[in-house]
Amino acid sequence: MSDQEELVDRVKQENEGFRKLAEEHQALELQLEELNKLRYFTSDQEVERKNLQKQKLMKKDRMIAILREYQQGA
Repeated sequence: MSDQEELVDRVKQENEGFRKLAEEHQALELQLEELNKLRYFTSDQEVERKNLQKQKLMKKDRMIAILREYQQGA
């Protein structure tokens, strides 16, 4: 297991907010995978897809910020 993976596991155990973000990020990923299985998107589906991508990115950015805080504190 890499240092990064160990850090993520530790932060998941210690930080409930991070764990919630990770779960939400994974749920968004699954929703995007389902949408991306479609061959063509309606305009509503395209808007939904873009919104999901933005939400997922915001959660990932916040997770990275939390990981950096842990790295600096270590």
